This record gives sequence, C-alpha cells and structure tokens, in this order.
Amino acid sequence: MKRSQRPIVLGIVGDSAAGKTTITQGLTRILGEENCTHVCTDDYHKFDRQERAERGISALDPDCNYIDIMQLHMERLHYGQPILKPVYDHSNGTLVRPEYVQPKQFVIVEGLLGFSTEVLRNFFDVKVFLAPDENVRAIWKVRRDTSKRGYTPEQVQAALKRREPVSEAFIRPQRKHADIVVNFYPPPGCDPETAGSHLNTRLILRPTIPHPDLSYLLEGSRNGRIRLQLNRDNGLPVDFLDIDGNVSTLEATRLADAIWEHMPELRPEAESEFGNYLDGMRHQHSHPLALTQLLITYHVLRKYNDLTNMPFATPVAALSRLQSTVQATAVN
Repeated sequence: MKRSQRPIVLGIVGDSAAGKTTITQGLTRILGEENCTHVCTDDYHKFDRQERAERGISALDPDCNYIDIMQLHMERLHYGQPILKPVYDHSNGTLVRPEYVQPKQFVIVEGLLGFSTEVLRNFFDVKVFLAPDENVRAIWKVRRDTSKRGYTPEQVQAALKRREPVSEAFIRPQRKHADIVVNFYPPPGCDPETAGSHLNTRLILRPTIPHPDLSYLLEGSRNGRIRLQLNRDNGLPVDFLDIDGNVSTLEATRLADAIWEHMPELRPEAESEFGNYLDGMRHQHSHPLALTQLLITYHVLRKYNDLTNMPFATPVAALSRLQSTVQATAVN
C-alpha cells in the first residue's frame, strides 16, 4: 500500500450529544479500524468534573481546556507524528493516565472545540459540524447521560439550561467554519421522542471543498424525498442536500450510486455496519445517516487521492468493501 505523505485529518465538531461519536464510529468501521486513529479534543479539559463544579466553569468554555496543547498536538498529528494525549474519563468525570497516540492513515478528531481557533482549523482536511435540532439533541443527551454517565433526567435538563449561554457563545459559532453542516430534525408533526430513524437530514454543502456532482437531483427532485437546491447560509451561497427520514431504498441507492460514480473501482467484498446506531438497547438503521457517512467518506478518500495522486480504488484493501456496505444497508 502506498501511503500519502501524511495522515488525512477529519474534524467533527458539535455540542454535547450532537451525534459526534455515532458519526465517528461509523466512519471508523467503514474505513477500517486498522487504518484510523480517533482523537477526542474533550480530553484536553483542564479540570475534572468536581473541580469544574467548584470553579463554576463549563467544559464548553475554551478557558476550561488546554487549547494551546491541543494546537500543538494537532500539528504533530497533521504531520504524522505521535503525541502523548491527555485522557478524560466521561463515565466519572476524572482525568486519567495519558495515552500514547501514533497517527494512522486517517485521523478522525471529534469534540466540542476543534474549530475554535484558526490554528486548529488549519490542520483539518475536511471539517464537519453537527447541528441537530435542539429538541432532538436534548433527548439524545438525556438518554446518554442517564444510561452512561450516572445522571438523573432532572440533572441533565438543568445542565442543558445552565450550558445554553456557553453553547451560544463558544460552540455554535464554530458552525461557520465547517465545510459540511449536518442537521438532523424531526418531520413536521412528528414527536422528536419517537422520530428515531425517521429523522430528516439537511446537509449544507459549502464551496470550501469540491463536492461530488449531484446535479441529477436538480431535475425533477422538488417533490422527491431527496432534494438538492441552491441556497444561502450566513449570506453565502451553498447547496442544501435534504434527505427525508422516510426516503425509499430506490432513492437512497440512486444517491449512493451518484456519489460512488466518483470512485468507480471500489467494489464490495464484505458487509459491515454502516448507517446504524444504538437507540437504547436496540440497533437501528437510518438511510439519511448512512448517506451522510458516505458523503463524508467520499471527501476523506478524495483528499487521500489528492495527496497520493493515486486512484481511489488503490488506497487501502479494507476500503474495497465500502460500496457493498452502502448497497447492503440501503436494503436493510
């Protein structure tokens, strides 16, 4: 395998419980765990949970994080050099022994503050911001923090209310720096509590990176369940790619094929999890999630190709299963 001159670095930023881990886990399975390094920027907290409570400072505040060390480590990872990364244990809110991290071919960096400085942003090849509907995010956060972090629903709701000004000040402004913004939201009239895999998705595709040609969607797609339209975001021209939660297998497969046309030699060899997520104790599948992961994967591989000057089909043996994964999950 011919490696690129340095790792490909993907940044995924969003508020607490915005879906960062779900997206990251899916991409890691797609690209192959043996080819990926995962880094969470939330490990760079200065204070543990108890100290933050005593100081009255939120983990979302840059002053509560070693941003300078984060920048130094991102530079090292960008150039393929190892780091000794701090580790924050989310299950009990403590700082534990640091971890030696050797970057592999793909580095997926997710967390709260990854795009918070220009220095950090310069080290990402692709930048994704997750901006789910706030009611949906609140539901996800209650479910996660009560099942995995030992909080009561009342404590989580209080934390959401307390954190709102900090989110507004430090997390949401990072949205404007992303190449792709992902918005999961319930269909009109649908209860966010029960929407589940039927959540709609809007992908805001900014011209800061070249996106695959999806122009076929511009013709006759106005009433379809996948729609592409020219629009503006923060006053700038963008494409809106809307995927309804009840998108049909036929429509989902057609969009997947349009993306894969840009990587024609990748062919299936085995199935793997893709577009799946855990809802309580049940594994669910979402077409919009699968297509979102596919589009992000396209950009990661495109950048890989840019740096290696090789066809998409040759980078990593494990990646040859990608197209079957999309097609297999589209019929689940």
